[in-house]
Amino acid sequence: MDRRNFLSLGFTALASSLAGCRSSQHAHVLKDNDKDLVGSHAAGAETYQRLIDESVAKLLGRGCEPVEIQPTGMVLGEKKKICFIGVENCTAEEIGDFKEQIYELIDSAINESQQYHEISRRYVDAGLKQLRLPPDQLFIKENQRNFQAVMEEMGQPFDFLLFAKLTSGTTQQNKDYQRDYLLTLELVNIHTGDFLKESAKLRKGYHKSWFGKMFKY
Repeated sequence: MDRRNFLSLGFTALASSLAGCRSSQHAHVLKDNDKDLVGSHAAGAETYQRLIDESVAKLLGRGCEPVEIQPTGMVLGEKKKICFIGVENCTAEEIGDFKEQIYELIDSAINESQQYHEISRRYVDAGLKQLRLPPDQLFIKENQRNFQAVMEEMGQPFDFLLFAKLTSGTTQQNKDYQRDYLLTLELVNIHTGDFLKESAKLRKGYHKSWFGKMFKY
């Protein structure tokens, strides 16, 4: 057998072997004490949960001195009424269904505190839809007044606007790269214009294996 035929047979055998290997997928329920999976291509549960926990803790004054921005006419000790507008994604990644989950996790954590009371998102969405306003237009005073009026008509007055923003920065090193994720919560007093910002940062490294690229079609 000459060398050409030998190599041809070898590659044929390898191709047949690879073709015979069928991929399979399985799943299992994670227990409460199991660690979250670390996303290999983008941020995932392990990233967002840490960012949420830290930023919300700071906003609620745990682990740092709280900054008071008491609205005019509020009774001392009364829970501050917050209108959570939503999560803005400015990262290099599509976050998909995590956007809704991030909103719910932040909303739940703040509502469980003894400092704030959040207006139901259904009212917030209805108010924005009625005025046909995108969230970033609420910084315009006239839009803000109109939004306040609509919310009051629904019996949902508020004193603060809360915005959540996700950003990222990427550092490339040959085939590998590092991505720094930042979640910023901004609480705005609609009566005075004062605001409070708290953020959390997480760095994550991504690595590509040379072996995996050999068999990429």
